[in-house]
Amino acid sequence: MADVFSTYDAIGNREDLADMIYDISPMDTPFVSGISKNTATATNHEWQTDSLAYASNNAQIEGADSTTTVSTPTVRLGNYTQISSKTPQVSRTQRDVQSAGRGDEMEYQVMKMAKELKRDQETAMLANKAKVAGSEVLARELAGVESWIADNVSLGATGTAPTGDGTNARGAGTPRALDEAFLKDVLAQCWDEGGNPDMIMCGSFNKQAFSSFVGGGASGPAQRNVNGDASRVNTAIDIYVSDFGSLAVVPNRFMVQSSMLVLEMDKWCLSSLTNFQETELAKVGDSDRRLLLSEYTLEAKNAKSSGIVADLTTA
Repeated sequence: MADVFSTYDAIGNREDLADMIYDISPMDTPFVSGISKNTATATNHEWQTDSLAYASNNAQIEGADSTTTVSTPTVRLGNYTQISSKTPQVSRTQRDVQSAGRGDEMEYQVMKMAKELKRDQETAMLANKAKVAGSEVLARELAGVESWIADNVSLGATGTAPTGDGTNARGAGTPRALDEAFLKDVLAQCWDEGGNPDMIMCGSFNKQAFSSFVGGGASGPAQRNVNGDASRVNTAIDIYVSDFGSLAVVPNRFMVQSSMLVLEMDKWCLSSLTNFQETELAKVGDSDRRLLLSEYTLEAKNAKSSGIVADLTTA
C-alpha cells in the first residue's frame, strides 16, 4: 500500500549474509590416503625391484656335478620429486575488516589452498604421464601410476603399454565400453605375475557401469548380502569377489576417467622430500603472503602387482 512504510522504502536495513561458507568441493583422495608413506632424500628417488625365476620341472641326474645357476641382478628404478605449491596473498585491510564465515581471511585461504594441494597431489600421482628431470627453466615432474603399469593391461585397439620405468606414458587406444571380461583378464594377469591386488579404482561413469555386473555379466549375476531394511535399495558394488580374492571398488574423481586401475595398494608409496610446510614470506607492502609447499614423488615398489583396464568410454 502506498502509505505503508515497507522494506522497499527503508534505507538502513542491515544485509542478511549467513555467517557460513558452503563448499561442496570433493576432498576424498583414496589413492594418496591408502598407500604407504616413505621419505625421499634426493630429487631422484630410487628403489630396487626383484623377482624369482619362473618355476620349472627341476630334475637333476643322481651323482652329477652341480652347475652354477645364473644369478639375475635387481632392477633399479627411480622417480623425480615434484614440487607443488600455493601462495595466498591478502591485504592488511582485508585481514582487519569483519568478514562473514571466517575470522581471518589469510587463515581461511591457507586452509582452502592446503586442501587444493592434496587434490593436486592425488591428480599428479594417478596421471598418465612420464617423469621429467627438469632444469632451471622446467619444473620436475613425477611419473604417474599409469606410466609404471606395463605388464597387466587391457587396452583398446591401437593402444600401447608404457615400458614400465616411468620414462613414457601409455598410448591411448580406441575407446570401448567396459566389459567384465576385460577386468577378469587383468586380474588373471596380475595373479600370474605374483600380484594380489586389493582395490579397483575408476571414475564415476565406469563405477556405474561396473555396478551393472550385479545384473549379470559374462560370469552371471553377482552375489550380495542385503539387509532387511525395505526403505533402502543398494545397487552398487563396493566389494568385488573375483577368482583371485576380494577387491574394494572405489570411485575416484581425480584419476584418468577412461581408466580402471587394479591396484595392490601396499606396492605403491608416497615418498616425500619435503612434507607439507607453511612459510610466511617477507612483507613487500601492505599485505601478507604465505608459501604452502610440498615436494614428493611416487614410488612403484613393484608395478607387476597391479594392472589397468584402459581406453574405456566415459559417456
